[in-house]
Amino acid sequence: MLIKNKNSFIVYVGGLLLGLILLNLISRDNFHRFDLTDNKKFSLSSSSKAIVSKLDDRLTIKVYFSDDLPSELGNTRRFLQDILEEYQAISDDVSFFFHAPESDTELEEQAQKDGIQPVQMQALENDQMVVKKVYLGMVLLFENKKEIIPLIQSTAGLEYMISTKIKSLVNVDKKTIGIMSLDVVNQPKTDNLSSQLNQHYNFRSVDPKNEIPDNIDVLLVSGAIDSVETGTLNNLESYLNSGKKILLTQSGVNTDIQQQQAFPIESNIFEFLSKYDVEIQKNLVLDAKCGNVQVQQSVGLFRMNRAVQYPFFPIVDTFNSTDSISSIIVNKLEQILPLFPSEIKVDTNRSQMVSNITTLFTSSNNSGLMSSNFMLSPDPQQNPFLKLLGQSGKILSAIVSVVGGGELMVISDSKFLSDEGGMSIPDNMVFLMNAVDYLADDEDLISLRSREVTSRPLDILQLSDEEEQSLSQDEKDKKKDRIKKRWKLANLVIPSLLILGFGFLRIRKEKNHAEVLKQIYD
Repeated sequence: MLIKNKNSFIVYVGGLLLGLILLNLISRDNFHRFDLTDNKKFSLSSSSKAIVSKLDDRLTIKVYFSDDLPSELGNTRRFLQDILEEYQAISDDVSFFFHAPESDTELEEQAQKDGIQPVQMQALENDQMVVKKVYLGMVLLFENKKEIIPLIQSTAGLEYMISTKIKSLVNVDKKTIGIMSLDVVNQPKTDNLSSQLNQHYNFRSVDPKNEIPDNIDVLLVSGAIDSVETGTLNNLESYLNSGKKILLTQSGVNTDIQQQQAFPIESNIFEFLSKYDVEIQKNLVLDAKCGNVQVQQSVGLFRMNRAVQYPFFPIVDTFNSTDSISSIIVNKLEQILPLFPSEIKVDTNRSQMVSNITTLFTSSNNSGLMSSNFMLSPDPQQNPFLKLLGQSGKILSAIVSVVGGGELMVISDSKFLSDEGGMSIPDNMVFLMNAVDYLADDEDLISLRSREVTSRPLDILQLSDEEEQSLSQDEKDKKKDRIKKRWKLANLVIPSLLILGFGFLRIRKEKNHAEVLKQIYD
């Protein structure tokens, strides 16, 4: 639009002002936030909105956050305030207050009374490193209950933490999750799992020798390495057939990576599974797309640790997203890392006890099997099985829908529930929590939990299956280095070009504006 004289300029400005006034009047009663980030980082998920909508009383959030923080923590504080405003925008029952306890003795005492302790932090002041006492926590109060987030140092997983705490405050009738080990000699440590489940479930151990209590809503079962008492299997069958839910982690081979030994498991647990059309093979699945182990190699006069790929630790990113059941559990998951899994085969001739079987995830189409002469060495020169890949994907997890409403989820990794095994891996924990939520009919946090997964390693995603199979380890490392360098270069060049382009457009715009003003006042 070209403004030719003073009168047209007045009309233009007047119309613009009128438009702004109308826009403000409309927005006053029709508030909306626009989040243009790829993963909607600054917007609450539907899960969080559903949780907040269940509030029937005042939720007060007291944030104890120090002033004068380093820049990275200052950004965290701003993000925290933004996301709390989102919660407040969803419900009128939410209110929050920021406090800087170090400025007031009474506030310090109140913060510590609420369970927020100061932390020591190094900061640069006047060209000197000093140690400061800072507060970085928050307290959520609802009715007569309290939840604490004692330390907030980053924005990662913040919405999940807050929504989990709110859910815990609102949830009156917590469901009970039980855990049973079929290996009565070597009981797995499950501290990591219990700390997560206790946030919004009741979590308790179940003795395999006794009848399963009726108040157990979901039973987690860590697999056997030898025969199981008949009474225990009968209890599991009765529990499952009564409409209850079981998650069983069971492999076909018992492995010891320290001794590099493995042997097939001989157990009647496989007969139990066959009743539900699931057959766990006495083999190990290998995958070219895999995790690493540390091995010692000689470098001159020294022995150095080096990370080498280990096909017995398949990186699973092939999920069944077409089935409604599996799409809920693996929603937005990026990967899972089972350790020494076995192949699962599904009997297509349905027994009278089974209504449906759904595959949850498989290995890649560059897989292999080790069925005898088990060799666990990570050295391809010593272990020829590491080169015998190229087979189609193998089923590693499935869920059986039992007639009567029960469900049996099977993961072919016996150590998936243990601290030393699967639960030491964050991605596995996300999957397991999703699985428990699904089995407990409590799906509020599934999409939110998966939303926080951000692992996208370039060295895993960029090599094709053919390259993983044909290239040597040194060739793979060199190719991955080249890929990383290209991405680093792109990250430098593309933003620079965008800035230059924006600057050029800005200069042109200002030049055109100057010409318009010159025409008006000449």
